[in-house]
Amino acid sequence: MKVKEIREMTTVELNSLLHDLKEELFSLRFQKARGNLTNTARFKQIRKEIARVKTVFNEMEKKGGDQEEG
Repeated sequence: MKVKEIREMTTVELNSLLHDLKEELFSLRFQKARGNLTNTARFKQIRKEIARVKTVFNEMEKKGGDQEEG
C-alpha cells in the first residue's frame, strides 16, 4: 500500500489496518516457529507497512487533524 493511500484513510481505518497488519505479523512468526513459512520476504514488507501506518498516524496527531469523519 502506498503512503498516499494511507494518508487518505481516517483514524478508524488506520487503527483497523494496523491491527490487521500486527495480526499478520504474529501469524508469520507462528508459521516460522513451526517451520511452515514459505515467503520469508513478507516479514520485511509487513514491518515496513506497519512503520508507514504509524508514521502517518503520528503526523495526523501532530497536526491535530483528527479525520474520523472523513
